[in-house]
Amino acid sequence: LIVLAVPIQTMRATLEKMIEHTAPHAVVTDVGSVKQYVVRELEPLITGKRSLVAAHPVAGKETTGAAAADPALFRDRRVIITPSAKSTPEAINKIEQLWDETGACVEMMDAATHDAILARSSHLPQAVSSVLAAALDTEKIGDKLAAEYGAGGLRDTTRLAASSWEMWRDIFVTNREAIVAALKLYGGTFAEFQRAVETGDIVGVEKIFNRGREMREKLR
Repeated sequence: LIVLAVPIQTMRATLEKMIEHTAPHAVVTDVGSVKQYVVRELEPLITGKRSLVAAHPVAGKETTGAAAADPALFRDRRVIITPSAKSTPEAINKIEQLWDETGACVEMMDAATHDAILARSSHLPQAVSSVLAAALDTEKIGDKLAAEYGAGGLRDTTRLAASSWEMWRDIFVTNREAIVAALKLYGGTFAEFQRAVETGDIVGVEKIFNRGREMREKLR
């Protein structure tokens, strides 16, 4: 069993150096946040009776490195498996068992659906957090740095901005089209909110505010 846990654009080169030394029935899987690119890049390397079962544990932190390890990270969290032409039933079962052992909840979907969903539910929040933090980085009112006066709300909404650029660089490159669609979705709602504030349409502001609160309350 080979689990690729490296930046997405390095997965192919990493596996190329390993594959000839693996067992004839080896199963290759990954933990990348983009699945179409991973499947497209890795499938040509899966020869003989070897299998590929692409997977994505939808859990993580903004911290990196061994010191940030958490044995309970995947418990009760979703892991998405995206079977492909190189996924045998036996290999899929093996990866399901692997993630079951961590306490995760496994489900399957096609790679394109995964990438579209994650662009909205994971990649967009990262972009929003990072852009907000960048906008406030040096923003001053008089001689006061605005960000220094932020409390829990600012810390919570910019938490993801501390994430590893090396990992996110590859996500933005390899899932670009889906992320652009997600940014347009957000941009449309943000523009609607901005117009309502600018025109004093407090009813419009309230509607968007309440839509946001309802969505937040649905999150587990």
